[in-house]
Amino acid sequence: MLIAALLASACGRETPRDAAPGAGAASSGNARSLPAERPTVVFLGDSLTAGYGLDPGEAYPALVQQRLRDAGLDAEVVNAGVSGDTSAGGLRRVDWSLDGRVTVLVVALGGNDALRGLSTEELRRNLAGIIERGRQRRATVILAGMEAPPNLGRAYTSAFRQVYRDLAAEYRIALIPFLLDGVAGRPGLNQADFIHPNAAGARKIADLVAPFVERALREAPHDD
Repeated sequence: MLIAALLASACGRETPRDAAPGAGAASSGNARSLPAERPTVVFLGDSLTAGYGLDPGEAYPALVQQRLRDAGLDAEVVNAGVSGDTSAGGLRRVDWSLDGRVTVLVVALGGNDALRGLSTEELRRNLAGIIERGRQRRATVILAGMEAPPNLGRAYTSAFRQVYRDLAAEYRIALIPFLLDGVAGRPGLNQADFIHPNAAGARKIADLVAPFVERALREAPHDD
């Protein structure tokens, strides 16, 4: 329960931005300038993805890129994380984030939705819209699950969690059950605010996410 509460606070603490799409993102690449044959992975998320309080190279998407290279996969990772973003914000900027040729789209949104008590139906519509946009671009979509704070009630937290499971089943996409699994609630893996992962916590998230991305890249269709 504590983990769920910390997650919602982590994603919602910053004030959402109305700047241009991708503002504030710690990007390790630009999909629009990449060679066509090079696979690209886009992480669409909030402050947890953007790497709040960390150097750009310490954010988990950058660490995933290094793990992919260590595995012999020369993929470019684009960090499209924006602090304070919601699933609605992600839907508004997904087309911009998918500009260029994208092989894999990792969707890591929802914590701010939970903090604000957004209806699970709206969360589902927004995430479904993002998934569909990704599939229209022929990208393999990976969905990262989030948790709702327990103070919103057992029925809401259960329905919130189920949104991710249902979408993964409906669209037959890979699901990471909880992005902060093994990190939330652990002092040694979080910054002084006890909310955002520190560098060690980001490494643990990268360890969780990298195998999903590696599998998606290896199984992605290739042009002859």
